[in-house]
Amino acid sequence: MSRRHFLLRATQVAAATGLPAWAHTAIAAEEALTAKSVTLGCSIALTGPLGQAGIEQLAGMKAAFAEVNAAGGVHGREIRMEVKDDAYVAARTLKNVTDMVDAQSVFALISPLGTANTASILPLVESKGIPTVGPVTGATSLRAAGNRHVFFLRPTYREETQRLVKQIVDMGLKRIAVVYLDNPFGKEVLKDMSAALDEIKVERGGEFALAVDGKNGAELADKVAAERPGAVLLATTGTANTAFVQAFRAKAQGVPLAGLSVTVIASEMPKLAASTRGLALVQVFPDANSQKSVAVRKFQTTMKAVGANAAFLNSGSALEGWFNGQIMIEGLKNAGKDLTRDRLRAGLAGIRALSFGDFNVGFGNKAPYIGSDAIYLAVYAENGRRIS
Repeated sequence: MSRRHFLLRATQVAAATGLPAWAHTAIAAEEALTAKSVTLGCSIALTGPLGQAGIEQLAGMKAAFAEVNAAGGVHGREIRMEVKDDAYVAARTLKNVTDMVDAQSVFALISPLGTANTASILPLVESKGIPTVGPVTGATSLRAAGNRHVFFLRPTYREETQRLVKQIVDMGLKRIAVVYLDNPFGKEVLKDMSAALDEIKVERGGEFALAVDGKNGAELADKVAAERPGAVLLATTGTANTAFVQAFRAKAQGVPLAGLSVTVIASEMPKLAASTRGLALVQVFPDANSQKSVAVRKFQTTMKAVGANAAFLNSGSALEGWFNGQIMIEGLKNAGKDLTRDRLRAGLAGIRALSFGDFNVGFGNKAPYIGSDAIYLAVYAENGRRIS
């Protein structure tokens, strides 16, 4: 199928269903690897509590691939994508990836989003030897040494948590409460936060489970506020986090809130509005709003050049997707023209320092090159205005 015919077919399908073209299976009927193309699989949330983050993540990946395709691809191969929505439901992630693998329609995987979602596909990925780049999770439990085919770009949530707790304690704050998402992601981060707080022997203000859909956000806000904490650590993400923070701010305006790099996704920042006052978030990638960052300027230039949604130019999720795309491109380059999955795995493992000017990424013994040295806190005032 020619590129023109593919784009025409995708547009016709999108028009018939009302969904964007990239939300559909791209080229399942075609081979995953040919002399002219290589197809990457992506099961990601395009709906549900992290749907907007997934949409923006995908936009960044597609921009990276569109740029390299316009220059002739990698070793003459166009990079294509087959994308399936899993709505942040782990069982759907497993089904989506299983279907793609069984159909032999994808060569490698990129950007699975979520801790439980990534965990659900790891056995399949390892048993089939499918290179997988950039899971959007910092879960330490997924970083087993025996997992040879998964390449995490993010540092671990444990590293983020240690940085976060240290800062809170250094500020002299006591009686710390923890609100965690009631799923595998939240429960694992809760363990990390509890361990860090116990090690420093800080007085605790309770642990509170937030429903994944955020429906108990207001009720939980009442319970947390009643404990009169000195600060609240957030092991949360997505729309659920917004539901809790908005309700809590109405009860306790002056209590500091501090969360991980995934706690507030870009699309939720405007919704939080005045509730962002006194909020601190860990950052592990450059600030997508910073024109001082060479990496961000490169990202934004690419997004503009390929006609990406202008609303995503300052999206941290889109920036992360773009980084994941760049890592995959570099791995494909390293793998050479005679591409196999094992050569791609070796090509990814061989990335030691891929430079984006002010930001370097790579892998050393399968550990992310960006580790704790890249982790810092961003503090916000009203309406998401960053003050440090």
